Amino acid sequence: MLNKKWIFFIVISVILLSGCGQSHQPKVLSSPYKETEFLMGTVVTIRIYDEGKEEVLEHAFKRIKSLADQITVNEQGSEIDNINKNAGIQAVKVSEDINKLIAAGKEYSEKADGTFDISIGPLTSLWHIGFPDARKPNDTEIESVLPLISFNDIELNTDEKTVLLKKKGMQLDLGAIAKGFITDEVAKVLIQHDVETAIIDLGGNIYVMGKNPSGIEWTVGIQDPFSPRGEIVGKINESNKSIVTSGIYERFLEVDGMKYHHLLNPKDGYPFQNDVAGVSIITDLSIDGDALSTIVFSKGIKEGMKFIEGIKGAEAIFISTEKKIFTTTGLKNNFELTNDAFKMGELH
Repeated sequence: MLNKKWIFFIVISVILLSGCGQSHQPKVLSSPYKETEFLMGTVVTIRIYDEGKEEVLEHAFKRIKSLADQITVNEQGSEIDNINKNAGIQAVKVSEDINKLIAAGKEYSEKADGTFDISIGPLTSLWHIGFPDARKPNDTEIESVLPLISFNDIELNTDEKTVLLKKKGMQLDLGAIAKGFITDEVAKVLIQHDVETAIIDLGGNIYVMGKNPSGIEWTVGIQDPFSPRGEIVGKINESNKSIVTSGIYERFLEVDGMKYHHLLNPKDGYPFQNDVAGVSIITDLSIDGDALSTIVFSKGIKEGMKFIEGIKGAEAIFISTEKKIFTTTGLKNNFELTNDAFKMGELH
């Protein structure tokens, strides 16, 4: 759930390892125009390498802030907050952006067979993991909100651009796809202003645009989910791709020595328990990577791998709780293991 409050959490993300060669194409800078801001409870950094395109940073951040204002929960004037407040009462008119975002969320909720649901708001609000008031709710509290979670009770009229949550107490939580959606919109802004070489980092949702200043694919490091940010397990080479990572140490609540991560199961109300420590998804669109990272995490490595192999244009790197790494077929000749604490695994 997006909120303008400070969120205390460790972001599990990819670490970019830019090429450091001296030869580069004309009009591509070796040192980028760069801007960093704290937005939506996370650090947002955009780097543009095209000479003379520094002013595009302003346009990009203006777009981010505009979308954040529409999506932010518990903020006066937020479209999502307005939808939630009118749950069980009336349909709410929404903008084209929110119309598209909710439509995409419903589509992925349908594909996930109950393990991903954008109406999970009552449950995430109960746990509130990542916020100072996070707590472990009791079984009775959890059972009381589970009936409110069902994407089938989201009535979306895409032509009229109206949204109705059918039951009072329902809440949308678009946190699982919002950063991806915004990352894609920022990429559109850059393209509209003829930017060809850039890196967008929206709280760990990474998009690498074009080739690096040396004229080759960007080298992207995959985060070690067991170590502080900056430690990697390996690397891949990509261009014009999104890399999104979900992991058990990204945000968590610790109670009596037990860690509860933020990836909650809409079916039983508790964090997913399986053999996945982290998963990175590589796709053309960041919103796809956002949704898929949560969906495949929920399925565990074997079923998650089977699911992602059936998605055209999507690749994945799974890191198990036993420190074994599994990659989809398309990454077999791309992923390079660089950390001796991990081993490549094989599924049977």
